[in-house]
Amino acid sequence: MKAAELQEILHRIDHKGYPAYKDTRGSYQFSGYTLSIDHVQGDPFAAPSKVSIHVSAKMAGFPEHLTNSRCRRIALEDYLLRQFGKAMDKLSFQAKGSGKSGLMSVSRPGQQVLERSACRIQQDGSVLVRLEIGFPANGRTINARELEKILFTFLPECIGKSLQYQALSQKDIEKRVNLASNQEYIRRHLEKQGLAAFVADGSLLPRESGVSGRPMKNGVTFTSPESLKVSFLLPYGGEITGMGIRKGITLIVGGGYHGKSTLLKALETGVYNHMLGDGREYVITDASAVKLRAEDGRSIQKTDISMFIQDLPNGRDTVSFSTEDASGSTSQAANVMEAMEAGSQVFLIDEDTSATNFMIRDELMQRVVQREAEPIVPFIDRVQELYEDFGISTILVAGSSGSYFHKAHCILQMDKYEPVDITEFAKKTAQEFPLKVQPMQRKGSLTFCRKPLPEKSWQGDRRLKIKTQGRDSVCMNHDVIDVRYVEQLVDHEQLSTLAYLLKYAGIYLFDGKKTLQQVVQEVFEVLEKGGMEKICQGSYLPCNFACVRKQELFACINRYRNLKIQK
Repeated sequence: MKAAELQEILHRIDHKGYPAYKDTRGSYQFSGYTLSIDHVQGDPFAAPSKVSIHVSAKMAGFPEHLTNSRCRRIALEDYLLRQFGKAMDKLSFQAKGSGKSGLMSVSRPGQQVLERSACRIQQDGSVLVRLEIGFPANGRTINARELEKILFTFLPECIGKSLQYQALSQKDIEKRVNLASNQEYIRRHLEKQGLAAFVADGSLLPRESGVSGRPMKNGVTFTSPESLKVSFLLPYGGEITGMGIRKGITLIVGGGYHGKSTLLKALETGVYNHMLGDGREYVITDASAVKLRAEDGRSIQKTDISMFIQDLPNGRDTVSFSTEDASGSTSQAANVMEAMEAGSQVFLIDEDTSATNFMIRDELMQRVVQREAEPIVPFIDRVQELYEDFGISTILVAGSSGSYFHKAHCILQMDKYEPVDITEFAKKTAQEFPLKVQPMQRKGSLTFCRKPLPEKSWQGDRRLKIKTQGRDSVCMNHDVIDVRYVEQLVDHEQLSTLAYLLKYAGIYLFDGKKTLQQVVQEVFEVLEKGGMEKICQGSYLPCNFACVRKQELFACINRYRNLKIQK
């Protein structure tokens, strides 16, 4: 339909009851773009209406070289979304009315650059933006003139300012997409240089506060120790130097408030690309890296934790261990094994958020409590095995125990946010404090054969109620999945994605035959081929999805308390 027909509908329904707004659903052709009203809210106080804008390739005008790889396309989408949001900020609630009348909102990216359903650049070069609009009303009576102002004045203004190549800073666009290419180049070449992570010289790691992801003003910039300095010849911008964290066991030590956890936090989010100006643009971590911690009270379903927990006094099976209320050590053991099942090749661990008895048992404790009376095999006794037998590197922050000096291949001391390589000194000093080594049988090989059983309450239920609560939890009907300790989830929209991926897996793939690894693999194959449209299978695609990794989907499934598993 033509835009004029939408105006006719608005004039016809003006001053009628709010449900008459449903007559506006459909697609309307404007000059250079199509406006689609995909879902109309039930009343002015309900969730806003869902609207999408499809700007033609001719009107958008973005050159092909800006989108000739996935990382460049995502970087451009991220930039357009930020620009569209800025333009919309000035116009939201300019149209008046009750409830959410006049609201104009779109996804607001944080410091990470994530693929989102809110903005997609199609193969033909056209641009699709999904947003929410509060259709105006006086009480519960339609105020169509205010909606006409939004759709025919405000939206065209936003589109003209933010979704057309000629209206934007072309130099800024080039910088952002080229940055994405450089970031992806480094991540691909970590393996070739034998690295688990890279932190560029000049990076600004500290954040402005504990609840902000923005860089700290006047913070100390990062400088690599000479002994750990590596370089990359980037596709755009020449050579870059910085600290290469080699595969193996890396220990980060130092006094309190000197930047240990700040460095680890930067490495955690280094699995994602960051926006220009973030300070962590060139903190690049192995894409499979997982942050591990203790998680008291979480549920565990038939996970093999025998590598770390053995010979329980009550005779419980630790090869197929289940509990509804895990202790700190048991939960961390399960987190390690589940990360291995998810394919992680780098473990990130902070002593502050770990179970002490899982990480270390000092010599005095070993003398007082004999090995046969202690079912826990501490992580320190397995960390070398993890690397030598399974190829899994560990980057560990420690502030109180020096026992890991004996195990580490590299030891970094953070001194006023500056890293110092103290490996030689620490190793020499550690010889004065011999580490008591107890004979330990190696695990050998691992087989992951957990098979999720059908979720009977979901079968055929495509109207399963899904709700997310910030970055803390996902609700599936009345079942709450607590993911607040899955620390590499950086955006609440990622939880929306996880909920729908879990729903799809529960309805179509949990059959008691496929292993959990096969289920996750199939979900991501469907996602790659059909996108979130295939996963959601609805009449329209919501605007609040952001990409997740396989590791986070594994974590979400593992924390679903009603999950039934067989081996």
